Amino acid sequence: MTFHVPLPMLVSAVEAGTADYEILLNKSGINSIDLPREKIVVESGMNLRLRFLNRGAPIHITITTSNAGSFSDFFHENLYIVDESILAIPIRKDSNEGAFDLEIISGYGVMKTQMQIHVTPPQVPRPTIREEYPLQPVARGRPHFLMIMMGIALLLYCGWIYTKEEFLNIASFILLIVGALYTWYRQQ
Repeated sequence: MTFHVPLPMLVSAVEAGTADYEILLNKSGINSIDLPREKIVVESGMNLRLRFLNRGAPIHITITTSNAGSFSDFFHENLYIVDESILAIPIRKDSNEGAFDLEIISGYGVMKTQMQIHVTPPQVPRPTIREEYPLQPVARGRPHFLMIMMGIALLLYCGWIYTKEEFLNIASFILLIVGALYTWYRQQ
C-alpha cells in the first residue's frame, strides 16, 4: 500500500477533528468514481478526510477546487492510487457556513465528477488547549563544577595573553578538560 500524499496533508489527517468519507475508484467500471451517497458535511476547524479506495488497476486522479478559498487553503492535488490513499483537506477555524465544490478527474480527463462540501459552524465548542511552556531550570545552591573550572580557566588564559607564560595557557586547557570529563562521568 503506497500513500502518494504530501506530508503536510498526511500530518493534518492525524489530528483529532476529522470528517471521514470514502470514495470508490474503478468499482463500477474503468476510471469510474463512486462518491458517498450521504451529504458531505464538515465543521469549521476540522479536516475533511477523503479516503480513496481503488477496486481495479492503478489509477491517476486529480482533485481540484475553484471556490474553496474562503474555507480552506486547498487548491489542487494529483494522486496516483494503487490500492488506497487518504487526502486530508484542512478547513479553517474562522470559516463561515457555506459550501464549496471539489472536482475529481480520473483517467487523465476521461471521467469527471463533482461533489459539494458543506461547511458548518462547530456544533460543540471544543476545549481550548493551553500551550504549556517547558520548565526552565532554576539555579539554586552552589555553582556547577564545570562553570567554576571554566571561570578559572578563563582567568588563566587571560593571564597567558598578557604575560605570555606558557604554563598559564597549558593550565587553562587542562582545567577545561578536567571540568568537562568530571561533568561527563558524573552524569553516568
